[in-house]
Amino acid sequence: MSCDRPGPDEARELLRSARAWVEEWAEEGVVSFPPAPAVAPDATAPESASPKKDAAPSPAEPASAVSAPETPTGPGGAAALARVRDELGECTRCELCQGRTQIVFGDGNPDADLMFVGEGPGEQEDRQGLPFVGRAGELLTRMIEAGLGIPRAEVYICNIVKCRPPGNRNPLPPEVSACRPFLDGQIDAVRPRTIVALGKPATSLLLGRDVAITRVRGSWHDYRGIPVMPTFHPAFILRQYTEQNRRLVWEDLKAAHERSCGRG
Repeated sequence: MSCDRPGPDEARELLRSARAWVEEWAEEGVVSFPPAPAVAPDATAPESASPKKDAAPSPAEPASAVSAPETPTGPGGAAALARVRDELGECTRCELCQGRTQIVFGDGNPDADLMFVGEGPGEQEDRQGLPFVGRAGELLTRMIEAGLGIPRAEVYICNIVKCRPPGNRNPLPPEVSACRPFLDGQIDAVRPRTIVALGKPATSLLLGRDVAITRVRGSWHDYRGIPVMPTFHPAFILRQYTEQNRRLVWEDLKAAHERSCGRG
């Protein structure tokens, strides 16, 4: 039986993807990986493996471990975000506090019409205290500014957890539950017209179920009355930097931007 060997173009694309993985892990400070836990066989076909950003924590666990900040009354914006940040404090509600340099709360326009929600801080974010400032963040900024034609400062960006998970592993359900009231507080404060969910973990949390990002991206969903557009995480695009993936994300962001402007 003969085996098909990849052609030169395919081999070069695989090499580029592998190099992007290594560069991303190096920048994020990943030096080793924990052994994979045993997983029972699943009869359903799994989504393509992704080592970091596109594997989801379970969204099913309720956020009952901590009380949610009070829902802002009156005008939203900066004052309401400040109240949520004050309630978060120097958080020790989960074990992520033990390894962080600082809390990464959020960044951008407190009255933004368009909000981006990712998974969690990486090494550069942990150092600087701002979300999406590493290589994936640089790509997200280019997609917002060059792609949509708006300054990054005009959108609001945050993550489902506010502290960096060790080795950039996926946040665990108790960690997601501990942070969820503050994510909801940020959404209540900003009151965006549209939310872009970046990658599988953020999408699974907002949709309330485990999802395959390749199946739900590009389709509209809802979170507490706000339209949600799931799309690939910028880190995934860096690893799979193909024309098709870039086009799909561009279409998703364009649709989200138009809807946030009342044109979609």
